[in-house]
Amino acid sequence: MNADTRQQAPQGWTIAQWQAAYREGARPETLLAGFAAAGQAADNAWISRVDAAGLARQLEALQARREAAGGDLSRLPLYGVPFAVKDNIDAEGFDTTAACPAFAYAPRRDATVVSRLRAAGAVLVGKTNLDQFATGLVGTRSPHGAVPNAFDPAYVSGGSSSGSASVVARGLVPFSLGTDTAGSGRVPAGFNNIVGLKPTKGWLSTAGVVPACRTLDCVSVFALTVDDAWLAASLAGGRDDSDPYSRTGPLGAAPAWSARPRLAVPGALEFFGDAQAEAAFRRALDDLRADGAVIEAIDFAPFEELAALLYQGPWVAERFVAVEPLWRERPDAIHPVVRGIVEQAAQYSAADAFKAEYRRAELSRRIHLALEGCDALVVPTSPSIYTIAQLQTDPVTLNSRLGVYTNFANLADLSALALPGGMRADGLPAGITLIGRAWQDAALAGFGRRWQAARGLPLGATGAPLPPAAGAAGPAPDPHTVRVAVVGAHLRGMPLNHQLLGREAVFVEQTHSAACYRLYALAGTVPPKPGLVRAESGAPIEVELWDVPAARFGAFVAEIPAPLGIGTLELADGRQVKGFICEPCGLEGALDITRFGGWRAYLASLKH
Repeated sequence: MNADTRQQAPQGWTIAQWQAAYREGARPETLLAGFAAAGQAADNAWISRVDAAGLARQLEALQARREAAGGDLSRLPLYGVPFAVKDNIDAEGFDTTAACPAFAYAPRRDATVVSRLRAAGAVLVGKTNLDQFATGLVGTRSPHGAVPNAFDPAYVSGGSSSGSASVVARGLVPFSLGTDTAGSGRVPAGFNNIVGLKPTKGWLSTAGVVPACRTLDCVSVFALTVDDAWLAASLAGGRDDSDPYSRTGPLGAAPAWSARPRLAVPGALEFFGDAQAEAAFRRALDDLRADGAVIEAIDFAPFEELAALLYQGPWVAERFVAVEPLWRERPDAIHPVVRGIVEQAAQYSAADAFKAEYRRAELSRRIHLALEGCDALVVPTSPSIYTIAQLQTDPVTLNSRLGVYTNFANLADLSALALPGGMRADGLPAGITLIGRAWQDAALAGFGRRWQAARGLPLGATGAPLPPAAGAAGPAPDPHTVRVAVVGAHLRGMPLNHQLLGREAVFVEQTHSAACYRLYALAGTVPPKPGLVRAESGAPIEVELWDVPAARFGAFVAEIPAPLGIGTLELADGRQVKGFICEPCGLEGALDITRFGGWRAYLASLKH
């Protein structure tokens, strides 16, 4: 990594690579200077970019945060990491336009999600292009022009979060924010070979976001890797009382996925004659089976009917509400295709809205029943892809086709994760999407990161490989779980492992502690147990990480006998988790077994 470049910001880096550069002594004013460089080439993925004065203000605030953290960069997990946001999300210092110049305004404060990311150390470098007022799945409905696909400029980028996907796919930033009402955070991910995380509604606040359908809108995250998307979402998410639709997931809401996850797939798949898209998805299903998944066909009819309701029902009235003041004063300022869509609101009455809501509830119930017994639904992110010229010729029909596998998700209160799925025969990306019930976000991310590591696909359109570190450590824990490091009798296959499994704890990974611990075989314990003690000199000790539902964590701890307890354990990579520790008084008569590097190795030595 070249930490001294001033002409161009580093490209294609993941968040971990940005973090590593700063740990090695790089400075944000050096690495980020290129984002505010004069004379940058025209790029319609951006609507506005940070200037030198704006960057300086952010770096000054970043320095203040670093000083407040005592210089500890672990307290600023996104320190100096650049990101972009879709231009329907407020950010102080940038106009919000929703890709409509006549609508533009200067927000007085950040949207909640932007504020939280900046508080974590991230630096906003620009606002991105979109289908105007987030109405479209194509990326062509903007006065700034159609954003081209990162692999072939003749093809669409997908929308409405077109610019946010493009700048990530090309490696200009490691992550960006989009929005997703009908699939806008997933279709562009599939078309550009990146990750698109559509969270459970209400997890990421929409305060400070120009609404499309306010009851359905989600802020989404694009990234080159699942780990980066999850980290950004985790830092941006959480309850926000300024958003009346913000909510907190129930404790223990995410059940553990089995070792061989059951994935539902539509019994009848639609690709609108696109043989290459179909072949790519069939290969992805084969890969899923090879990875151990059980694929089960289900009736897709209720999903299709619910998807159609979004644009062929009274929900278009919500889109009209968002633009009504502008429509009344300057209707010609609205993109003609977008205007034609929102004006359909006049076709529906209040009675129609209630009837549609009743049908939505019925179909949603059928969908959840269809998914019972399955961990998730897997679908093509999009059934096909079209050229920009094709979309300009037939903008409505082709756009509606792209939402077949996305439009229903928010209406049915589902979470989703779009993943790179391989390449078509023509060299264009083909994505897959996993769709789970509400608050299954962490389970989707855990599976997604394993999928991405196993495929070994280049990141976006950068050509860069997935960094080894991206497959080495588990994702951040679900906000409703407690990550616990176990070192002895609670390991997999050991006598007390049932205490974890009985509380629906999920195994995350096998790793090691930092090299500042010593391990002892305690005297007189039944079953035999080790004790882990922090010391001035020690060695890395093998541990397993488990995510325990927070609602069951207290009962788990209550079963731990003295002299053992739960404290904070430092891992070899610097992470800190809860873990088993031992009181010094428990070491009387204990045997120091540090040299074995772990409890399993010590027990194996007793058999020889």
